[in-house]
Amino acid sequence: MTGDIESITGGLADIGTGAAVAGAIERERGGGDGHTHEGACLNCGAELVGPHCHACGQRAHVHRTLGAFFHDLLHGVLHFEGKTWRTIPMLAWKPGQLTREYIDGRRARYVSPIALFLFVVFLSFALFSMLGGLDPETSDLSAPKSAYAENQKRIAEIEAQLPKADTREKARLEKKLTSLKQDQQAMKQVVGSVQSDFEEGFTETPIPKDTKLGQAIDHVRENPQLAIYKAQTSAYKYSWMLIPLSVPFVWLLFPFNRRFKGYDHTVFVTYSISFMIALVAVASLLFYVNAGAAGGLLLLYAPYHMYRQLRGTYGVSRFGGIWRMLVLSLFAWVAIGLFAGLITWMAMGH
Repeated sequence: MTGDIESITGGLADIGTGAAVAGAIERERGGGDGHTHEGACLNCGAELVGPHCHACGQRAHVHRTLGAFFHDLLHGVLHFEGKTWRTIPMLAWKPGQLTREYIDGRRARYVSPIALFLFVVFLSFALFSMLGGLDPETSDLSAPKSAYAENQKRIAEIEAQLPKADTREKARLEKKLTSLKQDQQAMKQVVGSVQSDFEEGFTETPIPKDTKLGQAIDHVRENPQLAIYKAQTSAYKYSWMLIPLSVPFVWLLFPFNRRFKGYDHTVFVTYSISFMIALVAVASLLFYVNAGAAGGLLLLYAPYHMYRQLRGTYGVSRFGGIWRMLVLSLFAWVAIGLFAGLITWMAMGH
């Protein structure tokens, strides 16, 4: 994992260096500011009356420098812009205000809900694949590439070092071993052995084997690794289905309120799911680096975030926010269960 992070960091540094060097080269060659300074739009020919063309929206003056090219490359790859840095802190701490402002039409400063959702899903899937992804071509389910397995390996290494250590070193190793075992227990409770549970669930089934469903279960039992991989891939491809699955549950919290429409609930759900996915991804990363306690505490923020978003979006009272948060938390698990069932059904070959 360290090598992957170093590679990414090095790549970004190279891009940044390339942009700076390119800008210096342009200045030395007398390229000026690189603007075209034309009076008509280069795209549609309309007369320019400002920084953007009023007819097609293209910038009035285009850049023709290597520095601008590398800037566009960096922006295109990472989509870093001012509105991103305004949206993320708002989503984390003032989700209700963010949701309400977007619904009310104040949108220019923020990333749209669906764009943020897709961005978070992409990054989270990449992170999950890096931390504990399964290769469909491998067949060993007993030692998946996961934080739990890595932690177990470190525990074994320290236990092997203990008999040879002196008194001072032994005390340090024992302290480290205790910490690792605590993290291991926390990961076992929070994360669980997903692969083992998945495989065990298909070991025995009352479904007749001569039925289509029975045959599908046989395929899963014969190659559970492939089934898990297909489930992971389907979860990524169809993650957007969490939105329509969740919206009806939010509507049930305000069944007789004519002020809030389906659009309001959809924006609320999309921003909320985006944050929850990001929260789980960060917590998983903490578990992976043996900071299970911090990861567990971070997950406890989820209900409070939901409460803040409900109050800020719908203007409900504290009591209204609390009971709706509790009910919505239950609804969220129902929606996740429906989504997991759908993904499992797809993984079984349907």
